[in-house]
Amino acid sequence: MPDGLSIDYDHPLNGTMAAYVQQVLACTGQGDWTSRIEDDGMDQSWGELVRGLKRLMGRGGRYADPFNNVLVSNSSFSAFSAPKTGVSTAAAFLFPSFKYFPSIPVDILESPRTGTNLSTFVQAFLLPNKLSAMAESLPDSRKTELTRKPDLASEFPDAVDIQKSPVILICGHGGRDMRCGVMAPILENEFQQALRRKGFTSAGSDNNVIDSPEHAHVGLISHVGGHKYAGNVIVYIPPGMLLEDSSALHPLAGRGIWYGRVEPKHVQGIVEETIIGGRVVVDHFRGGIDRNGSILRL
Repeated sequence: MPDGLSIDYDHPLNGTMAAYVQQVLACTGQGDWTSRIEDDGMDQSWGELVRGLKRLMGRGGRYADPFNNVLVSNSSFSAFSAPKTGVSTAAAFLFPSFKYFPSIPVDILESPRTGTNLSTFVQAFLLPNKLSAMAESLPDSRKTELTRKPDLASEFPDAVDIQKSPVILICGHGGRDMRCGVMAPILENEFQQALRRKGFTSAGSDNNVIDSPEHAHVGLISHVGGHKYAGNVIVYIPPGMLLEDSSALHPLAGRGIWYGRVEPKHVQGIVEETIIGGRVVVDHFRGGIDRNGSILRL
């Protein structure tokens, strides 16, 4: 590790994951970003997506809700298809909804051509189905504004459900902290090799596969908290994934598991235990989330 940036091996990891309900992963096609991701991609649609989401859902935003914490992250994944012509859009993954969106409109203002904008995406997928009890004192109009509008999901017919491909995300935000910047590319390579030994293709070997039981998505993401616990890894197990050589549903299907203090020597074990076997590696567990956004603790 760089001088003065040691790894914290003293404090317990369990419970160090910040509570969140969903994570949006903007597809940027690059492996590192500026310290504040909203300051990056100024001439890119993915940059507009990140800035727009933070503007709409961050403090003081139209859809700001302290009980609906949506993580907005950059990822090294590239878009799987060309954007629509004539409309400014960006591609992103959404977890634990396990969806890929090839074309999210990034404009804050409503498009005269399509009638949609970024608010349409937020209302369709990012707002809660039910508000916290703490919102009872709000006016009915405000409560309606902060509640999800499922009917708007039909405005995104090209959304792809991820049912079979596991997703491994590694914090590689060197522009924020060099501990993850140093560790992440090594871990990325280790995960790709370990998964290939188990019969998976992975990002870098087949970038055209969105969902397949033979494919795993491995990529770098921006800061998720806890650089002192590098390497930080999130493993999302899709809701339709089966155990190896079995018709039984994977025990962690539909869940996201956060690990910390992951070193190259731990990667094979995480692949064997968690991705293949459906077991949590307790020594590295920071927390988890299920399909409904409930936080998992040990």
